[in-house]
Amino acid sequence: MAGVIGRPVRHSLSPIVHNAWLSAAGVDGVYVALSPAPARLGALIDGLRGGAMRGLNVTLPYKEQALALADQVSDRAASAGAANLLVFAEDGQVLADNTDGHGLLAAFAAQAPAFKAAGGPVVILGAGGAARGAAAALVTAGAPRVRLVNRTRAKALAVAEALGARVEVFGWDELDSAMTGAAALINATALGLEGRPPLELNLAALPQEAVVMDMVYRPLHTPLLIRARMSGRVIVDGLEMLIRQAEPSFEAFFGRPPPPSVDVRALALAILGFPA
Repeated sequence: MAGVIGRPVRHSLSPIVHNAWLSAAGVDGVYVALSPAPARLGALIDGLRGGAMRGLNVTLPYKEQALALADQVSDRAASAGAANLLVFAEDGQVLADNTDGHGLLAAFAAQAPAFKAAGGPVVILGAGGAARGAAAALVTAGAPRVRLVNRTRAKALAVAEALGARVEVFGWDELDSAMTGAAALINATALGLEGRPPLELNLAALPQEAVVMDMVYRPLHTPLLIRARMSGRVIVDGLEMLIRQAEPSFEAFFGRPPPPSVDVRALALAILGFPA
């Protein structure tokens, strides 16, 4: 048994993806969605110590808190300052990892193969766990500059201090300056998610050749991606990132890679209202 925790979590397609892989692999297992109240997160994690579940994926808003609750932390989780993956060892230890950066870069490779991290500055909207994971991965991949744009400057400054001099901080009112000369723009906020306010963004200052990515996948075609595609820019959707970060998570939970025989993207698209 494994699962995903977040709040909200009802939008998550992770159970669709993982349960399809479990079925195709013939594994006698199940993947569930859980939404503990913030005050109960620690109690839930403690109650799962020892292997009652194989592990948990972690989504908003618990990625940073999950990291703090772990006993062992991988280098990439430490660099990201957040965990999107917790694995429960039989000895009671909780192991934290972060596959978001892997998922982000793999999604770019699949949907924007011409993009090179070293090709220019990358703009990231937000400074939470998802944004920090993306920034850490891009710094490691060779991005010359990562420009964090956040309404709360102090939070972005903390990320920049942790990740080094290549990470720069911009206020929301400096967004046009941040987008100037950028090779990519990534939305790592919850703006645009179903039930949340939309992300209002003018892309005029963003170079035409820049790739636009939105981590939100419900809706799949967010207002940001629609605007970017209408302007002729290459886009990367959040569903691709979800699937790519799920692959190493599945292997961590069940000891084998996901079976290639099932098209989980097609299954997810059908759920989202895009039948083949």
